Amino acid sequence: MIGAELLSALLLSSGAAPPPESAAVTARFAQLTIRESVIIRVPTRGRQAIAPIEWKEGKGPKCLPMSEVAGATAVEEDSVDIILRGGGRVRAEFEDECPALDYYNGFYIRPTEDRRICAGRDSIHARSGGECQIRRFRTLTPVEGKKK
Repeated sequence: MIGAELLSALLLSSGAAPPPESAAVTARFAQLTIRESVIIRVPTRGRQAIAPIEWKEGKGPKCLPMSEVAGATAVEEDSVDIILRGGGRVRAEFEDECPALDYYNGFYIRPTEDRRICAGRDSIHARSGGECQIRRFRTLTPVEGKKK
């Protein structure tokens, strides 16, 4: 009856009346199987009216760790800038135009076993249902003292 004593002690410490001596404490157990696919939603910021920064593109990585993605911003209909934790920025260029990304202001990336987003392999899924194949990544660095 350790369970009943523990329940009584918890109820007394909370100010509630103890259960009657005849009350039995029962535990119920259930098994739950979860079958779902995990989808990472990446919020985007639309094209901004403030003075844009001019970016210099460089050779990008083949893959990005999903854990490094902090957000994204829609740049053109054929690319999205992915903002990384720590402030870095990488441009994901698509095989074709992807105008659906701006419509719902966000997109999804389906995680892979290796937890990376890879050019030539993975796609970005628009919330409207469209899919945009990633052609390549380009590393972005701001051009000092220049605005577009």
